[in-house]
Amino acid sequence: MTLGRLPAGLPARTDRQCKIKGTRADEAEDAPMCQATLRTGRLRLVPLSEEHLEYEVELDADPEVMRYLGDGRARSREDVERRHQHRLAAAKRVVGLGFWVGFVDGQFVGWWILEPPERANQGPIDGQAELGYRLLRRYWRKGLASEGARELVRHGFEDLGLTRIFAETMTVNAASRATMTAVGLQHVRTFHTHWDEPISGSELGEVEYAISREQWLAR
Repeated sequence: MTLGRLPAGLPARTDRQCKIKGTRADEAEDAPMCQATLRTGRLRLVPLSEEHLEYEVELDADPEVMRYLGDGRARSREDVERRHQHRLAAAKRVVGLGFWVGFVDGQFVGWWILEPPERANQGPIDGQAELGYRLLRRYWRKGLASEGARELVRHGFEDLGLTRIFAETMTVNAASRATMTAVGLQHVRTFHTHWDEPISGSELGEVEYAISREQWLAR
C-alpha cells in the first residue's frame, strides 16, 4: 500500500471524511487534506485546526515543556502563531499526515504528530514519517504520551501504509527517549546539528529512534 492511499476498510477507531485526488498534496492545487480522527482508551486525537491555536499558546508558554526544544525558553504568542501556520501546512504535504490535538474527557492534554521528513539527512519523504508529541506538564507521567504515540504508529503502518517511522530528541531528554522505546522504536544513531543558541546538553547531540513496518508487524 502506498502512502496516502486509503485501505478498503478503516478500523472503527478512525473517522475519516475526505476524498483523495492524489497521494501528494502538490499533485493538484485543490487537492484536499485527509487526516483521520483517532481514538484510544483515553484519548481522542483530532486533526489540528485554526480553533486549536489557544491550546498551542498555553502549551508552548511553559518553559519546562520547552526545555529541550528550540532555545529552551517559553515561546511568545507571536512565535506560536507563526508556528501554528507551519503545523497546519504539514497536513498538506502528504495525505494522511499532520498534527493531532489530544483530549481526555474533553480536556486538552497536548499534541502528537506524524509528519514527512524535512531535512535531507532524514531520508526520503515517500513511505516515512517523523513521530512527535508534546504534552501539558500536568499530564506528564500518566502514560498519555506513549498511548497517543502508539496509536499514531499503528495508524501510520496499518492505515497509511508507511514503511518507516522515526523520532528525534536531544540525547539528554531521557523522558522522551523512554516514550520512544515504550512504543517500539529503537535507537539507530546519535548525531549533531547546528544550534543558533546552544542550550544545556546540546553538546551531547541528538538521537534518532526508528521502527520499520516489518519490525512493527513482527512485534
